[in-house]
Amino acid sequence: MNFKTIIARGATPLLAALLLTACAAPAFHQPQVETPAAFKENTVQRAADGSTWTVARAAEAQPRGDWWRAFHDPDLDALVAEATAHNQGLAAAAARVRQARAIAGIAEADRIPQVGVGLGAQRARQSPLEAGLAPGTPVNAGTAYKAQLTASYEVDLFGRVSSNVAAARGDAAAVEATQRSVLLSLQADVAQLYFRLRSLDAEMETVQRTVALREESVRVTSRRFELGDLGEFDLSRAKTELSSARAEAIGLQRQRANAEHALAVLVGAPAALFQAPSRPLDQAFALPAIPAGLPSALLERRPDIASAQKTMEAANARIGVARSAMFPALDITAGAGGVAGTVGEVFKWSSRSWLLGAALGMPLLDGGRNRAGVVRSEAALDEAVANWRQTVLNAFAEVEDNLSGLRVLAGQGAEIDAAVVSARRSAELAQKLYDAGRGSYLELLDAQRNLATVERTAVQLRGERALTTVGLIRALGGGWDAPARSDTAQANGKAQAKA
Repeated sequence: MNFKTIIARGATPLLAALLLTACAAPAFHQPQVETPAAFKENTVQRAADGSTWTVARAAEAQPRGDWWRAFHDPDLDALVAEATAHNQGLAAAAARVRQARAIAGIAEADRIPQVGVGLGAQRARQSPLEAGLAPGTPVNAGTAYKAQLTASYEVDLFGRVSSNVAAARGDAAAVEATQRSVLLSLQADVAQLYFRLRSLDAEMETVQRTVALREESVRVTSRRFELGDLGEFDLSRAKTELSSARAEAIGLQRQRANAEHALAVLVGAPAALFQAPSRPLDQAFALPAIPAGLPSALLERRPDIASAQKTMEAANARIGVARSAMFPALDITAGAGGVAGTVGEVFKWSSRSWLLGAALGMPLLDGGRNRAGVVRSEAALDEAVANWRQTVLNAFAEVEDNLSGLRVLAGQGAEIDAAVVSARRSAELAQKLYDAGRGSYLELLDAQRNLATVERTAVQLRGERALTTVGLIRALGGGWDAPARSDTAQANGKAQAKA
């Protein structure tokens, strides 16, 4: 054995290894993102209902379930179940999941040989020249019957098939995570609209009390004007205040109607056929305290982060697909069957025919097309990484926003509750002074207007606390303390399995 032979035999495995390394998809490395040790707002604070929360354990270690049941509201439970069953946006997301799974199945099919069968007949007549005969020689037409079994297979030499499968699986996983994100957003939107309706009902109740008070004021002022105790100025002022209060009540009715119509869309019902009963959000309504957990838990809990993660992995796999286009592709084909002049002879052993072939092809000159494809796939991965990091940053910001919102609203609520007590006392004293003739009507009107404003602000803050609590749950990626999957969750799981 000469020196050249030794070098050739040693270099062949090395060259093959280099080729495989060059075209295979790179190993996926999890991008780094700065994760704080704790949320800035997640110190010992007051929850929306006045209780305290402390730093909690990582929430992903706890089972998740129907988080909205923490509000202990049967009407909310029913609305979420209705939306889960009939919302068209969620149905579209489920259809996208089925599409993505089907595409992954198409990619998986390339892993196994493709087998087909064919039957056919052909009648033809050759020219004397084609038959190798002298010009003018008569040639009869002939009929050939064929029956063939064919097979083809692409040998995955450089990882094109496996990389394509990995990319399709990543896309499917990303779409499934997006569906979970759509479901979470739907549930949160239903809860927030529901509490918005209840807050508007409470506002309307407050404004209706003001209207009733203004009607009584107009009645008393009219009587005193007729008796000559008051001038026309006081009567006109009382009527003005009554009309203003009624206008506010009508405006709230419009807001409630719009919110009710939006809720109807979420639950998949025609707005004309949907009606939410009036249920004012009273002061006795208690909000659950939400354990925010650790910031790192968001990377596993939030479905939008999971979707961005799978998109990164799919983009990484597509680098392997792009690289494989620069290297040889080996296709193996085979066929067997029979060819005869009559149908009965097609399946005889004497009529058998077969073929077996292998074709190895690779590009030589492509004008840089394949190299540009690799650059494009690498840039797509960079984009996916940037989108993932941006999603993580947005998630941290949303949690901080809602934590700070609950803290600030709790403080505002405590102050406004004290203001309500003081305003009611002031209104009572102003009424007594006015009835005794020791106070002016303007002083009474000012005290009543101040009370109505403070009461309405208290109601609005109560609604904002409910909306912010739901917003925090959404930002955290869902529930945190459900002991078991409910019937609704099980139904959702079955629907996803069918999808």
